[in-house]
Amino acid sequence: MAYTKFYHVLSFYLATLIAIYEFLLSVLPYILNPASILIAFADAFLGLYFRLCGLSPCTIELDEQTTMHFWSSNPRRSNKPDLLMLHGYGGNSKWQFVHQVGSLSRTFNLYVPDLLFFGKSYTKMSDRTEVFQAKCVAEGLRRLGVERFGVYSISYGGFVAYWLAAMYPEAVERLVIVSCGIGMTEEQKKDQLKKIGRSALKLLVPENAHDLRGLVNISMHKATPVKWVPDVVIRGFINVTYEKNRKQKLEMAEYLLREKADLNLPILTQETLIIWGDKDAVFPVNLAYELQRHLGPKSKVEIIKDAGHAVNMDAPISLNALITSFVLGDRFESSK
Repeated sequence: MAYTKFYHVLSFYLATLIAIYEFLLSVLPYILNPASILIAFADAFLGLYFRLCGLSPCTIELDEQTTMHFWSSNPRRSNKPDLLMLHGYGGNSKWQFVHQVGSLSRTFNLYVPDLLFFGKSYTKMSDRTEVFQAKCVAEGLRRLGVERFGVYSISYGGFVAYWLAAMYPEAVERLVIVSCGIGMTEEQKKDQLKKIGRSALKLLVPENAHDLRGLVNISMHKATPVKWVPDVVIRGFINVTYEKNRKQKLEMAEYLLREKADLNLPILTQETLIIWGDKDAVFPVNLAYELQRHLGPKSKVEIIKDAGHAVNMDAPISLNALITSFVLGDRFESSK
């Protein structure tokens, strides 16, 4: 008992020291920009929080051209199932999953990568497809020794997760897709872009405070404090989270927007849970049911009330409960 308490105290202080060191390194490029230093501090604090949730960062060189960064459960518990979490556009994995890692880490061994060009993941390859992203995630998990796992994905991460499940059916056990427009027709895409009425590229990769406020407003249904945040702080956030690899992020977004509808979208073999916010202003709710019809009887839809596109921000408690019960479904049934 005494040893366990000492281990936890030591781990806390070591995690704090590492977070401080990473913060000092991260602020060097922004030494003349106080707002960016504030955001870099917040980013480092999120890293500390992830560590306190039992996750450790690791960088994996897949080859000479591609590097993937993961947050993964350490130590990995044999009595917990493995869960991969795939983020969308809008900051790195820490900013998007801050409301979920605490809850989900109590039930799962978590594997949370930064997708390519977000956070510390990068490639020199010119491929900007979600298929390439999926291959890189799969190889990263293989290097970490993860053979079978469930997947929770949101928005752009859903595109990556879909192809991951299609290409590696022996590895992906169950799939959760949240607020993802995979399967949209050309006509639906054009109509939705027209309804949004703004440059999709500037929303996905904001250049200024006006763009980022637009992204938050269209993504979240519930009130958010961003409306009271000064522009200088928002510019600091953009500087820290969007400026790095901006060109490549734009290229990925351009590919998504011009990508033709796949008439031969594969039907997945895994049990799939499709979750949507009923107030989603990015991808209309009817897309959830269209995806369900495409996937067939192995899929089901859950609609969360009073939630927008960013269900992970609008309704994290409800979302975490749905993810946990669905991914653990087989285990619950076998224990009865």
